[in-house]
Amino acid sequence: MLKDKVFELAQSFSGSTHGRSDYDKDSLFVRGQNDQEYVPFSYLLKEASDIKDLDTLKASGFVYSSFDFLELPGFETWYQNQFNKRLSSKVMKNIGIMHLPDHKVIFDTVEVVHQTFQILKEHKVLMNGKNLPIQLGEWYAKIIFGLHQIKSSSQRGFDFMTEHGSTVEVKVHWHDMTSPKGVKIKKSLAELSDYCIIMYISKNFTIRDVLFLDSEFILRKFDTKGHTIFLKDQDVASYFFSKSDKHFDKVVNKTALLQFASPSFAIKLEDRLK
Repeated sequence: MLKDKVFELAQSFSGSTHGRSDYDKDSLFVRGQNDQEYVPFSYLLKEASDIKDLDTLKASGFVYSSFDFLELPGFETWYQNQFNKRLSSKVMKNIGIMHLPDHKVIFDTVEVVHQTFQILKEHKVLMNGKNLPIQLGEWYAKIIFGLHQIKSSSQRGFDFMTEHGSTVEVKVHWHDMTSPKGVKIKKSLAELSDYCIIMYISKNFTIRDVLFLDSEFILRKFDTKGHTIFLKDQDVASYFFSKSDKHFDKVVNKTALLQFASPSFAIKLEDRLK
């Protein structure tokens, strides 16, 4: 399997120092099996003929995040040991990390979280759990569409980018059905982004549908007189992934989409998403 080859190369590379190489100048590193093993992406391209580009890794479940978005204290120690130099703040800001989450563990955990939420809601302990669903929905979008997640503190709307630099606004709607008013999107965020992805997450935390729209299309088609745009189901129904194949080419990891889809959504996708 591809992941085994990546992990093997990460272990091998981390087993010796590379102070005289130029790999310290890489801006992308791939995490191995633990936080003490990494490998420069350029090294993978050189040593693994079946790895052609980032999409090769993304299709196998690897995801991209900027280093300063993740909590990987071991990377700085690894970098210093490998290249005999400290990781400066300037260099750190430009580094991206590819890492492989365990989908089975995450799926099993999602089921447990759903059960826990239900218990806490029944006992009136939990009144609002939107923070978790929103983060989970963003993670779904990230891994399914191969988005690069960067740490953005100054300009909201640029948290996610495609590999080619297009900006993406990810909106998460957590409910078993959409409000008659529709899903609310801030006009300013649509104007800042090239694409808008709406992840419709069921109360059991599975994906019940997906919208992938050009921001320009949203601004042109829908009422933008105010500061807020409402995407009503009846107005965007023909663009839902459950009905339209238009943006299937944007899906980098089809396995993840089917794995985290609700049963009814997965059935609608399975025969078409090939």
